[in-house]
Amino acid sequence: MRARAVTWPALIDSLADRIVACHPGRYLRVAIDGAPPAGPDRLATALVDPIRVRGRAALAIRARDFLRPASLRLELGRTNPDGFYERWLDESGLRREVLDRLSPTGDGRVLPSLWNPVTDRATRADYVAVPPGGVVLVSGELLLGRPLPFDVTVHLWLSPATLARRTPPEERWTLPAYQRYEDEVMPGRYADVVYRVDDPNRPAVVDVR
Repeated sequence: MRARAVTWPALIDSLADRIVACHPGRYLRVAIDGAPPAGPDRLATALVDPIRVRGRAALAIRARDFLRPASLRLELGRTNPDGFYERWLDESGLRREVLDRLSPTGDGRVLPSLWNPVTDRATRADYVAVPPGGVVLVSGELLLGRPLPFDVTVHLWLSPATLARRTPPEERWTLPAYQRYEDEVMPGRYADVVYRVDDPNRPAVVDVR
């Protein structure tokens, strides 16, 4: 794995340039994939203004706001790694309310959130109109290798040791799910763009091609 160190400002600028240049004039669906300690939500939020400055509307959406109801999500138990891997994300809801609406035949009206896992109720959020050519950044974990129609995929990679160290004790039951993800999907090879973020202050661009 060859990697080249960059600063966070340089990373954001280069990634924003790449995103803005992709399919101009069309809706663009971007996955920012990574375990929570890698900071996918933070990166998606940080990209919004740079993309807008470059002339395209941008909206960040968190995959955690598209989880399935507890009755389905926790069928195998509250701390089951396979359940976390296979059952937590509401793929059909994310497709129906966001990704398919940004397809060439979509209406561009997306739902920024669908389900609140704390209250276990629908968020009742209002639809947001994405202008033609707009970019929607969907951030979260375990997003790749699923039948989700993203146009650009970005993966934030952590070594297993770093992931284990940064994961809070109460969430370490999820670690086998991330190992399964590495083994089955190999997101570091699947994604269009990969950044190694073992050192939070010194990210590195990984050569995946």
